[in-house]
Amino acid sequence: MMRDGGDFDEFTHDNNEIVLKNIAEDLRNCLPLETMLSSEHLALQKIQSRPEPTIHVDAFLYDEDFIDSLCEEGKMSRNYCTVCGSHQTAPLGFISHSFSLMELKFIYHHVLPDLSGKVLVDVGSRLGTVLYGGYLYSSALQLYGVELNGDFCQLQEMIIKKYQFTDRVKVLHADICTQGSLLQNADVVIMNNVFEYFLDEAEQARAWEYISHNIRKQGSLLLTVPSLEESLSGLQINIQLSPWVEEVPLNYDVFPEKDIDREALEQIHLYKIL
Repeated sequence: MMRDGGDFDEFTHDNNEIVLKNIAEDLRNCLPLETMLSSEHLALQKIQSRPEPTIHVDAFLYDEDFIDSLCEEGKMSRNYCTVCGSHQTAPLGFISHSFSLMELKFIYHHVLPDLSGKVLVDVGSRLGTVLYGGYLYSSALQLYGVELNGDFCQLQEMIIKKYQFTDRVKVLHADICTQGSLLQNADVVIMNNVFEYFLDEAEQARAWEYISHNIRKQGSLLLTVPSLEESLSGLQINIQLSPWVEEVPLNYDVFPEKDIDREALEQIHLYKIL
């Protein structure tokens, strides 16, 4: 009996989600719970110095249900004690450097156009989640991850080989400020919380200057978390946004499910290069 296209799409769709969940499991087995490597000194310091206690929880590896079960097992807590030894507790801040499964679906199904024949670059690809999502959820011709941390590059290479993504995914162990031609030729560039935690302010300013000079292909797209305004606000930098980019309004109400983390989706911003 022939299955109609709709059923088949549904099947592939579910299957892709299963693949991503398997990848998350593989990565969880290779990483400590807080998914920060000892080689990430600056990021660890910055997270520790936030005004409210914050822990790093990777949203791709640990969804809400997973965090709930870890809390039940006593391996993680959502709260911290405001006065040591008392019962006054407040919610911990959670920060992630990866997109969750829901955010990846939102980006590839509802934010980005059809990527057939297009080149996508993920700046600071970390665990590679944007690359795996792009492989499964888009027809992008080529997906490049640029990652400064060699440990994360090795993890990405392991996954790309194991899941046979090598035909369309490449990971470059490099500083983005050496990748001018890659940025100039990209049709889509993704930047998720990319410099805020990993570079000091002077280096952040230098990186943004470089990016604004090299992402110039007219009509290409830049997807950022948080917004460009927010990323650039505290830096000594002179980048005029209005001649460079135009923000594309997004519809954050695309998911029928009730328990969607709308706040996370609203952090995602899309810009068209003018």
